[in-house]
Amino acid sequence: MWIFLAFLAVPLIEIALFIQVGGLIGLWPTLGLVVLTAIVGTTLVRSQGAQALADLRRAMAELGDPTAPLAHGAMILFAGAMLLTPGFFTDTVGIALLIPRVRLAVMRYLASRVTVASFQMGGAGTARHDPHRPAHSPDVIDADFQELDPDAPARPMQGRGPSGWTRGGSGH
Repeated sequence: MWIFLAFLAVPLIEIALFIQVGGLIGLWPTLGLVVLTAIVGTTLVRSQGAQALADLRRAMAELGDPTAPLAHGAMILFAGAMLLTPGFFTDTVGIALLIPRVRLAVMRYLASRVTVASFQMGGAGTARHDPHRPAHSPDVIDADFQELDPDAPARPMQGRGPSGWTRGGSGH
């Protein structure tokens, strides 16, 4: 229901603002102002989006909580869409979302209305991060394993014979 009202109200607000501003400053200055806000907004979205992406990468590299950088990035993306939509109301919303304090206020409001059931990074058996060792060092091998019964006789793999790594092999 709210989305329907937004799709109905936003165009009406934009038309009313175009008529009012156009009556005050004229047609060409009004169109020029709309184009100018789109250009300035796109530049701001690009720089702030790059910063949000860098913050997200840093949070992921440090195995931190990526919630804030993701929320900032989503709001910057939404701000970009608002700035590219012709109109004064949508430009105002877009520019407001490019102000970090406004984004923080929106995040606080949304966080008060959302309940997170669980959050987990990595798998259940993920080893703890050692800050002195790079995450992808050459001496770390990511593998699956299957425990074998040490007393069971070695079974040849598809008729190729024992590998030499099991009991009874020729590699001892």
